[in-house]
Amino acid sequence: MKKIRILTLIAFSFVIQYNLFAQNVEFKKKNFPGQAAEFKIVTKALKEGNKLFTQDFPDFEKALPFFLKAQEFNPKNDELNYKIALCYISSADKSRAIPYLLQAKQLNSDIAPDLFYNLAMAYHSNCQFDEAINAFRQYQATLSPEEIRMLSQTIAKRIQECETGKKLVADSIRVFIDNMGPNINNEFSDYSPAITADMSMMVFTSKRTNPYTKKQDPYGEYDENIWVSYRNGTTWTPAVEIGKPVNTKYNDATIGISPDGQKMFTYYGKKGGDILYTERDGDSWTTPKFFKPINSDGHESSASFSYDGRTIYFSSTNNDKVQNYGQHDIFKCTLDVKGKWSKPINLGPTINTPYDEVDVFMHPDGRTMFFSSDGHNTMGGYDVFRSELQDDGTWSTPENIGYPINTPGDERFFVLAGSGRVGFYSSNREGGYGKHDVYEITFLGPEKKVKMANENLLIASQSQAVKQDIAVEKSVEIRTSRLTIVKGEVTDAFAETKTYLEADIEITNNETGEIITTLKSNSATGKFLIPLPSGKNYGIAVKKEGFLFHSENFDIPATSEYQEIVLDIKLMKIQKDSRIVLRNVFFEYGSAKLDPKSYSELDNLIKIMQDNPNMIIEIGGHTDNSGSHSFNQKLSEARAQSVVNYISKTIAMSRLQYQGYAFDQPIADNGTEAGRALNRRVEFKIISNN
Repeated sequence: MKKIRILTLIAFSFVIQYNLFAQNVEFKKKNFPGQAAEFKIVTKALKEGNKLFTQDFPDFEKALPFFLKAQEFNPKNDELNYKIALCYISSADKSRAIPYLLQAKQLNSDIAPDLFYNLAMAYHSNCQFDEAINAFRQYQATLSPEEIRMLSQTIAKRIQECETGKKLVADSIRVFIDNMGPNINNEFSDYSPAITADMSMMVFTSKRTNPYTKKQDPYGEYDENIWVSYRNGTTWTPAVEIGKPVNTKYNDATIGISPDGQKMFTYYGKKGGDILYTERDGDSWTTPKFFKPINSDGHESSASFSYDGRTIYFSSTNNDKVQNYGQHDIFKCTLDVKGKWSKPINLGPTINTPYDEVDVFMHPDGRTMFFSSDGHNTMGGYDVFRSELQDDGTWSTPENIGYPINTPGDERFFVLAGSGRVGFYSSNREGGYGKHDVYEITFLGPEKKVKMANENLLIASQSQAVKQDIAVEKSVEIRTSRLTIVKGEVTDAFAETKTYLEADIEITNNETGEIITTLKSNSATGKFLIPLPSGKNYGIAVKKEGFLFHSENFDIPATSEYQEIVLDIKLMKIQKDSRIVLRNVFFEYGSAKLDPKSYSELDNLIKIMQDNPNMIIEIGGHTDNSGSHSFNQKLSEARAQSVVNYISKTIAMSRLQYQGYAFDQPIADNGTEAGRALNRRVEFKIISNN
């Protein structure tokens, strides 16, 4: 991405004094009398530059200094100026080619048949859209009928990109775009960032030196490897390579990571380009395996997990027995209740174009998808687009996320934090550490406007001062994602020293009783992260063999904005006097009638009793202090009995006891609504387990 730069003739000494009779000066000794020594040095530099320029893999970056040295000696050579322009055209900042193209044109208007095309591309990259459109049209005027037939669509697309660019620049969005610095980036290419939903961890691809290979490519870079960094407050730790078995002596690149950071897709460049899958196992990762449901004979280049892990979105050139609208299209595969992945399904022509759709990222809000495309209404190259999954299963028309995130260059590998306030992508913009760097994008929201109390006063009189009341609009709210992140750690409640547990975490839709997904806490750290899109009543059960389950309830309104909730879950061992609160047991208001949303929770309790056939339990009902003690005593006992009645359909009544405690055993302050809500509860206690 490049800043708009007004390039003037004044800034370049070799074009200060153009005249109508500019002459091309060849690199011949006779043209430089009295400069034999300088000419010898310059011709040697020119020879070195031409060697790099014409090799099988042209190294324009290394050729450029030799050409510039020669151009400083002789600024009036058409071929040299054009070669310098082509070197800049292949760089991060194509706009630097403009004065050299103009100089080459001034010296020889027939220097190359694609002169106007390259000039148009240079103007385009510098957001000089009107000049670019004019140059594209001049280029088109030089073409033969056959060339017009072949290139007219491309030229029309470039002109349309310029028109789009004019609109996007005029309506730019407010963001900060910051290089992530030397803890992430270095002198080699760093790109394709992937983050956990809470931004606690980032993995990315780097072509820097690594312990697996010493071989460099023609451009001086090494094979791709995956590196990782962790957020510490407001900074990121120095990146380290992720290690074996994820990194190998071959190219290994980041593709996507699950919101909790426990699952990852990686890219394997052999066999046409395939996607591998690995899971975190404590402090290490499992050996990546081919993810068969999405790999094909085509090229698979990116993949993203849905928030619940039951849908995979990916880009592929696959056209074997599936619809493909262009080059890379975006597809999905879904996991059914039997644990079987569906065949790839193309997301359709709303998302996919005759061009390229890549770098798909599904936000953990469950609705918003981002991807890069050189189709749709791009302002040039690959732009980042947003589309939302509708209630009827269709996708909204992709929206360009705007300038200055998108530019006439390529914007790739965009990901967005769970909050929706911070994003990351890779760019080859000028001023970075290497060929590509990772950048952080901070979304600022709409600009606050100044409102005039009476604008007519401003023109009422020019002869006397005007007292003007100025009011600043209220702070503009930055729109966040409709998402709740629940995270924390799972430990053993009875251990003398802190002992982390790997536990299964089951998320249920309480309205339907459907299990949405099951995650695991990390075996080494006990940490977990659960993304919960707004608009559902969620039941969460944390389970581990030998322990009572722990339950939580989150009833999240559809309009709820982003929030993070941290839990410290201590699992109770299955032994006498262990007790848990059944947070997903519900009753009708002021009644002991059991709500069907309670059944999933009680079924978990029944499972524990089935696994422990000698267990005898007590169900305790508790209320807040609203109303009389006698009323609450009766209500709490009736509710406890309702729970027992449900359990007794499966478990013998001889193993079940119940008791009402009214508001005699509060666990929170009854002086607040939040405290009263916690006190209204049902508890499960082990009486014996012989």
